[in-house]
Amino acid sequence: MFGNLGFGEILVIMLVVLVVFGARRLPEIGASMGKGIREFKRSITEVTDSVSEVPPENRSPGRQLDGTPETTSTTGEPKRLSQ
Repeated sequence: MFGNLGFGEILVIMLVVLVVFGARRLPEIGASMGKGIREFKRSITEVTDSVSEVPPENRSPGRQLDGTPETTSTTGEPKRLSQ
């Protein structure tokens, strides 16, 4: 994020932020930014989890996800590719 900025530039930016917002408001701003970032990350993980789940009503016994019927062999023989 600060790849092209040196120590001096970052120090000047931090000094300007301190002057604009004041010393009392900086911890409040930092805390609210941290809460916002945590909430954003949590919502992203919830969305990816809900997208990757298959709802139980879409699952049926004897069917795979791609719609082909499941073939189970009780004899212990491997499945043949050409059936």
